[in-house]
Amino acid sequence: MLEFAAEHRLVLTTQVAVLLDVEPPEAEARLESLQEVGLVRDARPSAPSFACDQITRAGLNAIGSTLPAPRKGAPGGYQHDVGLGWLWLAARAGVFGPLQAIVSERQMRSSDGRAEDRDHRFGVRLGGVGPAGRERLHYPDLVLHTESGHRVALELELTPKSRTRREGILAGYAADRNIDAVVYLVHKPSVGCAVAESARRLDIADLVHVQRVSFQAPVRAADPARAADRASGVGARRAADPAHAADRGRGVGAGRAAVTAGAEVERGR
Repeated sequence: MLEFAAEHRLVLTTQVAVLLDVEPPEAEARLESLQEVGLVRDARPSAPSFACDQITRAGLNAIGSTLPAPRKGAPGGYQHDVGLGWLWLAARAGVFGPLQAIVSERQMRSSDGRAEDRDHRFGVRLGGVGPAGRERLHYPDLVLHTESGHRVALELELTPKSRTRREGILAGYAADRNIDAVVYLVHKPSVGCAVAESARRLDIADLVHVQRVSFQAPVRAADPARAADRASGVGARRAADPAHAADRGRGVGAGRAAVTAGAEVERGR
């Protein structure tokens, strides 16, 4: 539970239920026990909102984690934070195919802070300098390491970005040889169309894949793949097989991108 919480800014009781394959009341009781000893804390951004928890510095110390304690997120980012937890669980349950590892943004930033070799960092270079004169970097929401040895970046894109910002990020991905494919998961068709159009404009349509996600009602925790797809958060309804997406994205294989459960990758629909 603490290792899962360390990966994310916040976690839901239903997510912990899926993680442990228990019913939500049992997951809630376990979280309350961790709260009582100061290993997690209430992380609700504002009232009213769904109950959520966040690991504390003491909780990170208990598992020997060097990650910083997460800060409380802004109310506007709550849905995105919740969605990332469900995507992580979906990837863990095999929705995106066989994987070697799942790397969260928190892990990426921490790893880059210690990395000496710039060529093996997770941050995607955007060019120029940012605050305090630091190199401008963009971090995916998740990076999947496939069994075939590829890196696939996942972007949970719930709100539109300006064309300039969006295409700056896409150009960064195009120049980054450590990323073999980028999968944009969108809730609104208009956001997906904008991403797909920018990818075509930059001539990187083979690198960038757009897929729909949905927000649906909770289900029982007994089926992690199904629960991760549906339960009170964001689920990848059209989840691509990242190994095939990576093959298509960097030309290391042939054929169209395969997808799980017979779904197909959407391109700008």
